[in-house]
Amino acid sequence: MSEAAGATAAGTLPLSGVRVLEFTHTIMGPSAGMLLADLGADVVKIESAPEGDTTRRLQGFASGFFFAFNRNKRSLAVDLKSPEGRDLVYRLLADTDVVLENFGPGTMERLGCGFDEFSKRNPRLIYCALKGFLSGPYEHRPALDEVVQYMAGLAYMTGPPGQPLRAGASVIDLMGGMFAVIGIQAALRERETTGRGQLVKSALFESTAFLMTQHMAGQAVTGRPPPPMPAREGAWGIYETFKTAEGEMIFIGLTSDNHWRRFCHHFERSDLLDNPKYANNQHRVKERASIRPVVAECVGRLTLAELTELFDRIGIPFAPVAKPGDLFEDPQLNAGGRMLEIEFKDGVKAKIPRLPIELGTHDFGLRRQAPAIGQHSDEILREAGLDADEVKALHARGIISGPAK
Repeated sequence: MSEAAGATAAGTLPLSGVRVLEFTHTIMGPSAGMLLADLGADVVKIESAPEGDTTRRLQGFASGFFFAFNRNKRSLAVDLKSPEGRDLVYRLLADTDVVLENFGPGTMERLGCGFDEFSKRNPRLIYCALKGFLSGPYEHRPALDEVVQYMAGLAYMTGPPGQPLRAGASVIDLMGGMFAVIGIQAALRERETTGRGQLVKSALFESTAFLMTQHMAGQAVTGRPPPPMPAREGAWGIYETFKTAEGEMIFIGLTSDNHWRRFCHHFERSDLLDNPKYANNQHRVKERASIRPVVAECVGRLTLAELTELFDRIGIPFAPVAKPGDLFEDPQLNAGGRMLEIEFKDGVKAKIPRLPIELGTHDFGLRRQAPAIGQHSDEILREAGLDADEVKALHARGIISGPAK
């Protein structure tokens, strides 16, 4: 889709007309900006001139972060450490609804870009700070996704006993970004009544603690601390992985009496159905040690393909043990064009999942690839009222960077 067509498409989306200035890096902040952009907001990513967002230069497993989380945005590269650069940002504030930032504590304030300074210039501004911690004794600390996973108990609950392990994705960065968007949308709604903006905060630590609600509730009710998930006291008779005939792995959840009946009927195990020890799920939980070998023997007769067809047909929850690379061609993810072809560096292209919601007939698709450094600097400043000569002079002095037009 061309940039012009992308702008037209954005005008039909729920957040069209909302202008966002994004001062972010890595995943937490950029994911919030991406969600707002996918929903139709005009998200202007403010990058440092001339080198741009440091996320662009990450290596290894993080080398795709920038391109994955900065779609549908425009880039303005500006030197915020210079008075002229800050003045350009101040000028943009007049037409801005939302500011996003996820730099270390105090960074934006030192640059003259904190909430107090910005809100003086635009009282209607909603300023969202995505941090490691909300207000409190830890708020001065820097944090990372992995830090808070250990700090709030997620790593403890994920790994086996004695081996805490972070989750296999940056789940807290993304969750913090989602909570930020929820707060922003609430603040936008409240502004319709009050006419004023406000400070919104989202944080990694508190997001992780929110995930621990289920385990905290369980401890409160039972009086026992929950063991790590691999050693947990299960709530269902069968809820685990088994080997198939060819040695592949499949997860099966026989969580209801109907699931159990269907499984036993298909494998002709009426003896299990007639056994009062297995009469209901509560009984089967107590008898898991005797049930599991029976289920394993039945499952081990069939291949993964045969089990997939069977369980799909008789309505039993199941899943192959997939790897991330298996998702590129997943038929469910690709249905209805729900995968976006993203351009990464060095000419690499790959499909990644789009915004995982359906909302009426809206198409939350790809309008813009992740921008080059300062790709839209001239365009954005001309929209703010600068003339061609002023923009050219800013390029010449290194205040902004990007392809001059």
